[in-house]
Amino acid sequence: MAAVPAVRALLSLHRSVTLQHSFGLIKVQLRSTCLPRSLSSAPTKSDGLKQPVNQENESLLQNLNLMGVDVKMARQRQPGVLRKAITNEEGLAQFLQSKGASKSVIASIISRYPRAITRSVDHLEQRWELWRNIFKMDAEIVTILDRSPESFFRSSDNENLKKNIDFLTSLGLTAKDLHRLLTTAPRTFSNSLALNRQMVEFLQDVCAELGGKNPEEFAKTVISKNLYILIRSTKRVKANIDNLRASLNLNNSELLALLQGPGAEILDLSNDYLKKNFISLQQRMVSLGCQKADMKKLIITYPMVLYIGTNTLSSKLDCLLKGGITMKQILEKPKVLDFSTQNITERLVELQRVGYDFQKNGINILDSSRKRFDAKIKKLAAALDE
Repeated sequence: MAAVPAVRALLSLHRSVTLQHSFGLIKVQLRSTCLPRSLSSAPTKSDGLKQPVNQENESLLQNLNLMGVDVKMARQRQPGVLRKAITNEEGLAQFLQSKGASKSVIASIISRYPRAITRSVDHLEQRWELWRNIFKMDAEIVTILDRSPESFFRSSDNENLKKNIDFLTSLGLTAKDLHRLLTTAPRTFSNSLALNRQMVEFLQDVCAELGGKNPEEFAKTVISKNLYILIRSTKRVKANIDNLRASLNLNNSELLALLQGPGAEILDLSNDYLKKNFISLQQRMVSLGCQKADMKKLIITYPMVLYIGTNTLSSKLDCLLKGGITMKQILEKPKVLDFSTQNITERLVELQRVGYDFQKNGINILDSSRKRFDAKIKKLAAALDE
């Protein structure tokens, strides 16, 4: 029995040295007086002692430090991982390096999502292959892992991932759609297949109830327009649909057109947030002399107005109105509200400098790209100088 701790010590030492070599780090000289806990003689059952339940794995901590991992961050994110007796940080590092990940990227991934080191190499290979069915290059996957390690490591169920990919593909979603889902709402693929199927069937039922002719196409369209909808509950989406119908007094055909059009983009919002923004918008429009018909037209044309926070929306409206633009013009070109208050302010200042007349020329210029806007300003300035 006395030989067991010594074997453990040698294995742990080999593990650390391998990591040092792999990551090009200076080897640390280990003295017998300051050996890591896992390299020291561990108490055996015959000692009548028990290891503390919350004790961190000192050998693991040493290895993570050698890899450049922010152990403090890892401890804050997923502290339980640091107490595990068996982990695969070396295998993970070698696997990711083989896919083109740099050592700093690997360290960052582990720092932010420590559970990554609990995945076996076989699991990693299988998951990578599934992702490669969607992404063309390993470099694309590495970029996503660097940005959001949770998207790849959160679920350990590769079979479930495969089922979800097959199911979503069967709906008619393209590789481009799946690419966007994985990069924007990766939790979609961690859902159980039954949960994703439930949302799809709900959307199909909504279409049928509203008199739609193609429920399958409706569900596909809504998901393509709102990538977050599959990670929301059917209860939330139903409440938002009911609120839009009641608040805007929409008939079936109007509601169907809204939902499969731009309205799909706001279905994932919190019910309370949607209600709050609707009431605030209504109050503001009434104060500006708008009618119910104006409110309905604005939301049907530009439902994303309900996505904008109350204070932010008020700031944008104030900025536009003070700049000489009328509410009628905003209602005709509501996408001008897409721009930040700072952007709107800067453009208004530049247009005022060249004597631009909004009443005569309209506000389309505010809703143009930076390149087109700058070209127009240059042209107007030249005409002013003549």
